[in-house]
Amino acid sequence: MSRDSSTSNSTAGSDCPPFEPRLALASLSGEADADWAAAGADLAGAAFIGGIALDEPSREAARALVDRDRQEFLPADPLAFISKQLTALDGVPIQPGVNVRATSAGPIRAAAAICAEHGAILEINAHCRQPELCEIGCGESLLADSDRLTKYVETAAAEGPAVSVKVRAEVPGVDLPTVAQRIEAAGADVIHVDAMDSEAVIRDVAAATDLFVIANNEVRDRASVQEYFEYGADAVSVGRPSREPTGPVLSRVAAAVEQWEAPVQ
Repeated sequence: MSRDSSTSNSTAGSDCPPFEPRLALASLSGEADADWAAAGADLAGAAFIGGIALDEPSREAARALVDRDRQEFLPADPLAFISKQLTALDGVPIQPGVNVRATSAGPIRAAAAICAEHGAILEINAHCRQPELCEIGCGESLLADSDRLTKYVETAAAEGPAVSVKVRAEVPGVDLPTVAQRIEAAGADVIHVDAMDSEAVIRDVAAATDLFVIANNEVRDRASVQEYFEYGADAVSVGRPSREPTGPVLSRVAAAVEQWEAPVQ
């Protein structure tokens, strides 16, 4: 995918959605909106807005997070919010994605249909570890409930967008390569891995599937970018440094990705 606007937002329906540069901005709850994504478009190839709670149980959990001083998106109509945010990015040279949470497949289907209209990636959040979310079956609890996770993937994929699953390493009892194989069989295109302190899990996931692998966690400089690409990542993502799109960290990472893009393409 090139970076000019004529080819941006063209992921829907592809088997593997490469974006260039192979640097993504990872969702920051309550912060990652269209303005945030557009601000990073000079350096990044993709941006995942969200996370966005789609149904009442996940929204109630998000309200509880806000009550203890976390930021969350809580618009009156989350689907209208997604549509508005993606419309704002239609002319921006960056591949958009939307990170979502839900306790059932129906809201995911509706969000996936909106993503398909805009060529955006629908990303299922199997990553957040806040107790309020895990207790209702959202976030990383999905990794231990792979039947429900694969149902979500199947539901989203049927609507036409590329589907990503954001996951976390080091969840007790969860084998990420096996999860990756199951979501790939269900129709996922991308796995977005927060490697925690287990960077080599990227190698295991990449070896187990043909999914497009985005590596996340402490991507800060040339050494960290090199490590993840050598383990087989197709792209890397940054979270907190994306708050400063012209800051030194994102610039360093973008320069390191540029050095690696020719070998990994």
